[in-house]
Amino acid sequence: MFLVLRNGTTSVLGSSAISGQQVRASSYWRVRRVPSVTVSGGSGPDWAPERVVTEDEAAALVGERFPQLRGAVARRLATGWDNTVMRVGDDWIFRFPRRQIAVPGVTREIAVLPRLAPRLPLPIPVPSLAAPEGMETFPWPFWGGRLVPGRELAESRLGEDEREAAGRGIGAFLRALHDPALVAEVGADLPYDPLRRGEPAVRAPMALERLDGLAKAGVWSRDPGVERFLAEAANAAAPGGPGVVSHGDLHVRHLLVDEAGRASGVIDWGDLCVADPAVDLSLAYAGFSGRARATLLAEYGSEPSAVAARTLAIFICSVLAAYAADEGRERLLAEALAGIRRSVGD
Repeated sequence: MFLVLRNGTTSVLGSSAISGQQVRASSYWRVRRVPSVTVSGGSGPDWAPERVVTEDEAAALVGERFPQLRGAVARRLATGWDNTVMRVGDDWIFRFPRRQIAVPGVTREIAVLPRLAPRLPLPIPVPSLAAPEGMETFPWPFWGGRLVPGRELAESRLGEDEREAAGRGIGAFLRALHDPALVAEVGADLPYDPLRRGEPAVRAPMALERLDGLAKAGVWSRDPGVERFLAEAANAAAPGGPGVVSHGDLHVRHLLVDEAGRASGVIDWGDLCVADPAVDLSLAYAGFSGRARATLLAEYGSEPSAVAARTLAIFICSVLAAYAADEGRERLLAEALAGIRRSVGD
């Protein structure tokens, strides 16, 4: 899920501000709004909702299901591809699906996140108030948890050489998440890479299609090096290692950082699954470069399948770029386009 924040200073699960330099993307790309960048082949953007819960509806649903929050005010905090996120009262966030396709992910979050949280070195959302069967007036499951503080890496303004602390933190986090003991405990409740994100032969053609759409829309300047890498990746075999518990959609919007630039939390677990480690480690290539990337991988302890990780990184960044252009989010667009360049660099 790619979240649309109501303002540029509040993360989906927190409100910390970050000081630092603007991510160095403007030197690579011309950043401007291009309305309605649709590169998926459909009649509208992939993120078009099927149902949007209003603030009044959210307050009523939460108050009816959880009497301790009856009368609490609900304020829309964020929207995204799959969920509408409400802040209820001062300390709670609730996630309501926007599309039927998001329902299995919400169900997995309710079932698995409380079991993962104690094992991980960074905070994650924990569904402590859940309506797993939905309600008469809202048939899809929804849940609430305490706020996780921080700001998206994508919105942090951290420059390339200011990301080492965040890299160290997320490297240690992924080492814990990918522990073989953890997949033995919860893996039976998770699908195996249902979107085939760990397969370069699947994702490379999709990335090329996305980039072609961005280029035609004037958002991205074609890069022969990126296109050459993807053409070769389209013939690459999938990694053959054992699966691990995977966030499944780990990118620069789902890693939170604090005011000092340290990793402070990981959000949005709707794509939780078992997958090759390269799926999550795509963030090492999309969000980090140079010393920061080296620190992340050293903290993690092993190298991923670089072709699979880099291919997925390019794909995710291309989707984020299309989304950011459509929504007029210049900072996210700059970060996403810079991420494409990072993904094939050192």
